[in-house]
Amino acid sequence: MAGGLPFLPAGTTLPPAPYLVAVLLATAGIVAALRRRRPRVTGRRVLALAPWMALGSAAHVLYVVDALPPLLSPLAGSPTVYLTVGSIAGAAWLAADAARPDRVAETLAVAGALCLVPVVAVAVSTGLSPAGARWSTIALALTVPIAGAVWLGLTRLRPETAITGGVGALAVFGHALDGVSTAVGTTQLGFGERTPVSRILLELGGLPSLPVLGEGWLFLLVKLAVASAVVWLFAAYVRETPAEGYLLLGFVAAVGLGPAAHNLLLFAVAG
Repeated sequence: MAGGLPFLPAGTTLPPAPYLVAVLLATAGIVAALRRRRPRVTGRRVLALAPWMALGSAAHVLYVVDALPPLLSPLAGSPTVYLTVGSIAGAAWLAADAARPDRVAETLAVAGALCLVPVVAVAVSTGLSPAGARWSTIALALTVPIAGAVWLGLTRLRPETAITGGVGALAVFGHALDGVSTAVGTTQLGFGERTPVSRILLELGGLPSLPVLGEGWLFLLVKLAVASAVVWLFAAYVRETPAEGYLLLGFVAAVGLGPAAHNLLLFAVAG
């Protein structure tokens, strides 16, 4: 396993060359196949990718706690794991579109869940931390009303954002969960933040401390503001070019939901 890469989030590594070449070739092949077939992109289909967004993060947790066989471990490092899971998700989308084009969203969601559940089960089987699991549950419970309130406020202040539908709501929820879980992890469980910019926000001195979130409320506030602004800016894109708009907004959602899922599972097994 290669060492960490400078100027990137802590833990960023590249796998041995044979693995890297294989993953890049697989990713390029799936992308080429998707471009050739051009399956229809809708909000429901992008929303159905949510379990796959969590799958990459869950697999990376297995990598972190050293619970993967040596043969598979290099495929689950960061950021390689996202190309690995992205290729599998793309292949699943192609297969679903070929087999049952009228049920693609349902097939994608079920397939992603069927892959996610055993990965989470393996992670939990390595040992559950009562304190970590409790704080993960608290973070999730706290996020639901926060994300709901932000989404409700956003669609009322900017009614045009409602066109982004479930994908826009998922983006807000994912970034809210990332913000809450990061604040809880650093404040209550002593975890560090790997991303340099996020670490700066979390380490600002002189901030008042809030219950549960500690000084991490500023990080959460910034995450919510940025996510809301991006969803609002993407509303016109989704209206004019739905396929591209939903795909890019789905990527924004994944950038929040992926790290959030990683946080919750890692806290539960290593907190």
